[in-house]
Amino acid sequence: MILRQQYLTKIKDHINNPMIKVIKGIRRSGKTELLKMTIEILKEINIDKNQIIYINYESFDSMEFRNYKKLYQHIKNKYEEINKKLYIFIDEIQEVESWEKAIRSIRIDIPSDIYITGSNANLLSGDLATLLAGRYIEIEVYPLSFAEFKIFYEDILKGINTVDQFKYYLRNGGFPDLINIKQEEKVINNYLKSIYNTVVLRDVIERNEIRNPEQLKRILVYIMDNIGQITSGSKVIDYLKGANNEKLSTTALYKYIDALENALIIYSAKPYDIKGKRLLKRSEKFYLSDLGLRHTVLGYKENDISQMLENIVYLELLRRGYEVYFGKINQFEVDFVAKKGDKIKYYQVSYSILDKLVAEREFRSLEMIEDNFEKYVVTMDMLDIKGRNGIKWLNIIDFLEDIEDNIK
Repeated sequence: MILRQQYLTKIKDHINNPMIKVIKGIRRSGKTELLKMTIEILKEINIDKNQIIYINYESFDSMEFRNYKKLYQHIKNKYEEINKKLYIFIDEIQEVESWEKAIRSIRIDIPSDIYITGSNANLLSGDLATLLAGRYIEIEVYPLSFAEFKIFYEDILKGINTVDQFKYYLRNGGFPDLINIKQEEKVINNYLKSIYNTVVLRDVIERNEIRNPEQLKRILVYIMDNIGQITSGSKVIDYLKGANNEKLSTTALYKYIDALENALIIYSAKPYDIKGKRLLKRSEKFYLSDLGLRHTVLGYKENDISQMLENIVYLELLRRGYEVYFGKINQFEVDFVAKKGDKIKYYQVSYSILDKLVAEREFRSLEMIEDNFEKYVVTMDMLDIKGRNGIKWLNIIDFLEDIEDNIK
């Protein structure tokens, strides 16, 4: 079992406190293994195994507890049996209808330390969020970062230079279980297809009772093919009409998009007015939770390398705890405005800026920004490139391996 320290550190800080630990992420991103790692930590500090309850709702063994009343009664019975504090781990809790009623009652009635996972961005929303205000922490788990990928694949990547390691990561993505299958393109592709089918069919179509699943898939294909591009509802609707003569309202379209976001398949970056320091009206850029899903649907497109790099930087900024937008300043665009508290960082992402015209374009956007926050141009270039006017150049691999920023 390879430890994912970035997440474990956050969980360790809250063991044995009354906060409910809510761990969310796309299916197969490693939430289950994180729960098991936490259980091992409890055993190391001499918590009796009888005090630990683990329920995984992807397992048939948990079918009898899919009713929230039965779930509550099962845990209450366990407490009455041992009369000791319980450590409760519930995996994919959204499979229990009205699960929030059980969790709220367990927290009130039973001395316990509660950990739950789910594959839904809105796992804690509405009434439950209000009821538990200040009583839970949310930890989002993403597929492997490049730094984690190098640890997971250490034996496989021995003797391979860092650039080729990055290309391997770029092509296959970061779902942790990929390390456990045969490292052949066909086998990897079949595994990624199985994740795609499970996530789309189960987490989106079934959960949202989608009546036209093929239309949903076509919308997802459009988003996959246009990651990092400014997208409006009208663009997607025109695409559907041109490709299949389909009619779709803006309201219906955004119901599809919201369902994909809730399943944590896609993320959206909203536009941010850098001069006015405010969010703008709805038009957005979409990014994928893992590029491996894109390649299993569309194939690996070498010409889309800049889009892929932008996707990777976007996800890395999310992992590091930033709120991420794309910037607008006059007629110029900035790929990312990354905010954390009162700190802002600006990023432009490009495959290369060795061409003078490309370099001028990338630096010029950042030079338009008049504040003194840090500004970066991130590329795949291996030569040492000088920044200009206080704007720094970063090789993308160096950026992804910047552990110091990663832990801030």
